[in-house]
Amino acid sequence: MTIETLPYPTDLTDGVVSLRAHRADDAAPLAEAVRESVDTVGRWQDWCHAGYDANDARGWLDLCRRDWLLADGFEMLIVDARTDRLLGGMGVNQRNKEQRFANLGYWVRQSEQGRGIATRAGRLAIGFAFDRVRVERLEIVVAVGNEPSRRTAERLGGRFEGVLRNRLVVNGSSVDAMMHSVIRSDLVSAGT
Repeated sequence: MTIETLPYPTDLTDGVVSLRAHRADDAAPLAEAVRESVDTVGRWQDWCHAGYDANDARGWLDLCRRDWLLADGFEMLIVDARTDRLLGGMGVNQRNKEQRFANLGYWVRQSEQGRGIATRAGRLAIGFAFDRVRVERLEIVVAVGNEPSRRTAERLGGRFEGVLRNRLVVNGSSVDAMMHSVIRSDLVSAGT
């Protein structure tokens, strides 16, 4: 199977969380989760704002489907493996096909933060990225000061490579970001 025809995975679960494709009826629950998370996620992600509604979510879902079909990015929802409750989002995105690397991005709704959800989902996404998308490097770019995301990057085995000046835009301003990376041999040496 070529990457251009890569189907949505249906087996990304650890029994506690699952990663799954977006569905048309996810717009309202996604908008609710985003609005709930303005105080935490919204500090670091401009798309997370109090006015986020189902139309914004539908636009995002359309963009995700397009990127998946073009094999440019693979956005998934983090859901509770037992109830399918939306817990957040996980993406292998900004894919560079020629150089075989991509970004790993994640967020968890505010009421579910601090429970290890991003780490669990991140492990599933990393396996997907190396095994099915066939990247050789994943980059986790975290705004300086975003300690929860930095700690998640470290728990996922991300090696700190340095601070990148003005790498991200947060609340309309360019900010420095910490670069972490995970490569395939990191998983082998970690026994994963």
